[in-house]
Amino acid sequence: MTMDTATLTPDTAPPPTAPPAPYDVEAVRRDFPILGETVHGKPVVYLDTGASAQKPRQVLDAMERLQTQAYANVHRGTYLFSAESTRLYEAARETVQAFINAGSEREVVFTANATDGINLVAQTWARANIGAGDAVLITELEHHANIVPWQMLRDAVGCELRVVPVTEDGALDMAAFDRLLDETVKLVAVSHCSNVLGTIQPVAEITRRAHAVGARVLIDGSQAVVHGPVDVRDIDCDFYAFTGHKLYGPTGIGVLYGKLDLLEAMPPWKGGGDMIESVSFDKTVYAAPPARFEAGTPPIVEAIGLAAAIAYMRGLGMDAIAAHEGDLLRYAMQRLSSVEGLTIHGTATPKAAVISFSMAGIHPQDLSMLLDRSGLCLRAGHHCAQPLMEILGVTGTTRASFGLYNTRADVDALVSALDRAREILA
Repeated sequence: MTMDTATLTPDTAPPPTAPPAPYDVEAVRRDFPILGETVHGKPVVYLDTGASAQKPRQVLDAMERLQTQAYANVHRGTYLFSAESTRLYEAARETVQAFINAGSEREVVFTANATDGINLVAQTWARANIGAGDAVLITELEHHANIVPWQMLRDAVGCELRVVPVTEDGALDMAAFDRLLDETVKLVAVSHCSNVLGTIQPVAEITRRAHAVGARVLIDGSQAVVHGPVDVRDIDCDFYAFTGHKLYGPTGIGVLYGKLDLLEAMPPWKGGGDMIESVSFDKTVYAAPPARFEAGTPPIVEAIGLAAAIAYMRGLGMDAIAAHEGDLLRYAMQRLSSVEGLTIHGTATPKAAVISFSMAGIHPQDLSMLLDRSGLCLRAGHHCAQPLMEILGVTGTTRASFGLYNTRADVDALVSALDRAREILA
């Protein structure tokens, strides 16, 4: 077998079937093998992209090509396979850098997922810079991944954890934000987009106000990077975390962006191979970022898959994806508003294509199970946001989260299935 290295480069992976313009969603759907399958004998209507997105052939093929044509461990060998795996792994970092407009590829740290990235900041930068008398500011919209690490920090160092409320329609209460933000706040940690309500937070303005009092800003971007362009330098945040599996890439891979001067000043969190310059029994000299934070064998295949997913999305056009999903959101909000007994949670704008709802007299788990019988895949429960559920006055919701492959016909199928469910369970 002769290895053709050109075929392994993420940037030269086969382009998506759909042309950049006009947006051809039916052609896009053909890139996703699973959408041709059935559930209980019914065509798949996948409306759970917010939990984990399906993967196009281009991602699956890129990962298979590496594993069947050139797989080896990275940063460790001088033979061809190792050199090629290393080249592709570091090329994936450059792909991420361009995707979020980071200032340097050294500002891109590969992690296991967004949760891992947030915990990395909590265990390194925060432990070194936050103590008793200081405060961390979060919001009521946060996923558990952006709540629990700061509770753990509070319990360990004695800092205060402050929570900014949301308005009735699901927007961040900026007046309350200003009241809670003062010079004792050392970190503002917020989601870019709520995984429950779809609310898109004004992260650039939040960052500007936080920096004005000397606070650093961490953004959980897991739900935002999939719906439209993200520019970390325009936002001016200090840290930005997201995960690959919501971005049409594989599980087991995430990204932590950090401003280089902050990363260089941070101690490592995990120790082991590949995060060192030298080791003796007396002393270890740590590697420079990002290697300092990537101990052990990294997610090599997953990084190549993430790069292929980003190349796929950029091939379609991030603005085109945003426009397509915006149309779906408007259509879905209109159609769902007509369903008897249905309450939509979160109507603030701007809003991503994520809709959580309740139906009178029907438990969300029961509703999701009935929808499943019609081939619809929706998540039900607290969505890893139990504090927000309490604020909404519900134990859980059913959530429809749309992706680049969804159609108006998917919305129609959801509305029809909800009407049938109401007749059965109400």
